[in-house]
Amino acid sequence: VQLVESGGGMVQPGGSLRLSCAASGFTFSRYDMSWVRQAPGKGPEWVSTIKTSGGNTYYTDAVKGRFTISRDNAKNTVYLQMSSLKPEDTALYYCARGSPMSTMGGLNQYDYYGQGTQVTVSS
Repeated sequence: VQLVESGGGMVQPGGSLRLSCAASGFTFSRYDMSWVRQAPGKGPEWVSTIKTSGGNTYYTDAVKGRFTISRDNAKNTVYLQMSSLKPEDTALYYCARGSPMSTMGGLNQYDYYGQGTQVTVSS
């Protein structure tokens, strides 16, 4: 199993980024997928989850209305479109396989996650 995130970078407040996570080594369409972020000096924070078909999506309150999770099962890829970015969105963003048992839990509740992609929001 491999999850490879990309698309991070530095952006000014109010800007946008689209993160991608390319999955391999498993039947992607059979798994929910999640994004988790970790800001400097803080614990991991669940951001969003998308169900297998892509029909159901879930977000932490802090990103609702600004972030959109999507997936392309034909390309084995999950995306996180981030808009109206704020400095508090600065974090290392991880793609993880599955849905969290608890939205307050950390990365250890996922059986696989990637190496992360850094998002920095700063003027």
